[in-house]
Amino acid sequence: MSQSYNRGLVEDFGRWREFSAGMWAWIFHKFTGWILIGYLFTHIAVLSTAITAAGQSPETIAAGEDVYTLTLQGLESLLLIRALEVGLLAVAVFHILNGIRLLMVDLGVGLDAQDKSFYASLILTGVITVASVPTFFGGGF
Repeated sequence: MSQSYNRGLVEDFGRWREFSAGMWAWIFHKFTGWILIGYLFTHIAVLSTAITAAGQSPETIAAGEDVYTLTLQGLESLLLIRALEVGLLAVAVFHILNGIRLLMVDLGVGLDAQDKSFYASLILTGVITVASVPTFFGGGF
């Protein structure tokens, strides 16, 4: 006879307090993966609208007056876009670091320290993101 496990009600939203670091790592990794996929499609859509620059004359492109260059300069001048780029960096860095952590766990390295390595990846993501803020917001205003 098989045993059943009471997983609780679907409506039991208070269960998130019981999550371990491994569950949060899984949730964050899935979330950041979906964000990166969404960014990829958005990136392709925005850049494909500026693709007409490829058909313009070399003089127009050299003068920086082509649609592609103007589109990118217009986007980079917006404070919201720069803030979103910092967020994108944070998402990408966490996804990469957590992916490396998962690879190491799959290889049997650091099985005893999964929680610590998850917290280390969060801290390292924060440090890299904060250190990059001057790069994204410096100049151009």
